Amino acid sequence: MGHRITILGATGSIGKSTADVLAQHPGRFEVAALVAGSDVRGVAEMARRLRPSFVALADASRQTALRDALSGSGIANGAGASAVLEAVEREAETIVAAISGVAGLAPTHAALKPGRRIGLANKESLVCAGAAFMRDAAAIGAVILPMDSEHNALAQALASGHPDDVVTMTLTASGGPFRTWDAARIADATPAHTAKHPTYSMGAKINVDSASLMNKGLELIEAHHLFGLGPDQLDVVVHPQSIIHGLVHWRDGAVTAGLANPDMKIPIANCLAIERRLTMDVPRLDLAAIGGFTFEAPDEARFPCLRLARAALAAGGGMPAVLNGANEIAVAAFLEGRATFSDIARVVEETCAAFGGAAGGEPATIEDALALDREARRIAAGLLAPVARSAAARL
Repeated sequence: MGHRITILGATGSIGKSTADVLAQHPGRFEVAALVAGSDVRGVAEMARRLRPSFVALADASRQTALRDALSGSGIANGAGASAVLEAVEREAETIVAAISGVAGLAPTHAALKPGRRIGLANKESLVCAGAAFMRDAAAIGAVILPMDSEHNALAQALASGHPDDVVTMTLTASGGPFRTWDAARIADATPAHTAKHPTYSMGAKINVDSASLMNKGLELIEAHHLFGLGPDQLDVVVHPQSIIHGLVHWRDGAVTAGLANPDMKIPIANCLAIERRLTMDVPRLDLAAIGGFTFEAPDEARFPCLRLARAALAAGGGMPAVLNGANEIAVAAFLEGRATFSDIARVVEETCAAFGGAAGGEPATIEDALALDREARRIAAGLLAPVARSAAARL
């Protein structure tokens, strides 16, 4: 029997890349379960390739469609919250946690089991409930493996020294599709513009977060919980080539950098390695062909979402959860044509201001974090309502 893996968020970009890694190592891994949102066709096709013992969809209304799509395969399946939890409970040594957004928080937390390895690509688990999540993981005995390319690079770079000798860490950002745009052009951006990420192929929501640099702000909060560094020990630099993913600065002045081609299969393979690294058929890094690296300080005037995320991290308590909930509501409105790109930062800032301070302190439990998220969403939706009515009036 191979090492058993469950993939949460199987039909997203991380889930698909995980499937590509598994395909390069036939017989080494066994897929216990696949979980997706509502993509019946995508998860059924993947299931017929990977042969999991169970498939679940979060969307309960897709139960019949899923059953029909898997008819004759012999693969057990279900839909709805109970089916997702059943998938999480299936015997597996490693869980790839790649459900996008706060929707991934509860399933990822439920996946924490003694000795389990969690390949964490759902950053909201730490943004919204970082202290509670990491506390519970340590108490249960689950191992958290950062799967985002930046945090994975930092984790690998840390192996060159003692954690107590770290002074600061730097996360790199591609700059997104609007890196060279002026403020007026950014304000007029459309969802189609945000889809043109210069480096990665990602989902619509993450594309928007990358364009606004909110994604990098969320990664700063995630790094705070993963590595135990204060807000003043974490920084961001724009690196358009996306070859250096993270840097660790040591007390003696040395810097260790994590480099790789921008291919998510590389950090995924690192998280799936058990005793030795996996051999991967990926293009090798050719520095001479690249020719040179460039770096820029992020412009928080043109990209205020990064500033807002830094402020939420500095405020602490429940403010990161508020920031994330408001952002998810504002981004959804933008993608649906009910808000402008500029409205995203405005709604997030006004929602955070409505809570004030540390938004009631650090959530003590996952349930507390989800309650705070719901309230932030309610306030953000109210702030969007006049904008939505105005947009409708123009049609």
